[in-house]
Amino acid sequence: MLNYFISILLFCGLMSFSQKEKDSISKPTQKYGLRLGVDLYRATKPLYNKNYSGFEISGDYRISHSHYLAIELGSENNFVDDDLIHFTTKGNYTKIGFDYNAYRNWLDMQNMIYVGLRYGYSNFSQTLHQYSLYNNNTYFPSYTVATNKEFNDLSAHWMEFVAGIKTEILNNLYLGFSVRLKRMINQEKPDNFDNLYIPGFNRTREGSHFGSGFNYTISYLIPIVKK
Repeated sequence: MLNYFISILLFCGLMSFSQKEKDSISKPTQKYGLRLGVDLYRATKPLYNKNYSGFEISGDYRISHSHYLAIELGSENNFVDDDLIHFTTKGNYTKIGFDYNAYRNWLDMQNMIYVGLRYGYSNFSQTLHQYSLYNNNTYFPSYTVATNKEFNDLSAHWMEFVAGIKTEILNNLYLGFSVRLKRMINQEKPDNFDNLYIPGFNRTREGSHFGSGFNYTISYLIPIVKK
């Protein structure tokens, strides 16, 4: 939560600076177009976590003064090495929805403080490499079972509430940050195993339908019309 708070303060500062830089615009106009970006968090995570690879591309299209259609496409391959279990999850995901910009810009600025909603779908596979039977008796060693069993054609559906910020740091170039609260709708689980990680949804918790996440994005707006 401290990281989220610091990020919000940073982006608010950037937005305030960018507003002051454009106070001399004589004729205010608003750009309508397609904004495409990448998630910097997933792109840089393999640099410090060799067990992970993945990417996410995002896009939004402005349909009114404050409303945007949004889509996010991604892929993840994540190997988890816990004390009692080793498994790999890999698959693709899609999120579609909308954003509402609650920020009132000056003149021709297009900064955003927004909330949104996404429907998420993921198709993935799980590979259970090995697991250890839990043993609270330190005299006897834990019993480890190597399986290397793969479960294919799994899927999950969820809804995602989004709150975030996007600020223009250069002409048509935006830096963004968002936090996500997720609620699982339905998931297909493998036999005698569980979906401990779902691409696009992140880690799951036993007995809970909720998850969370965040992302840092850099995106570029392709202007189509000005109004």
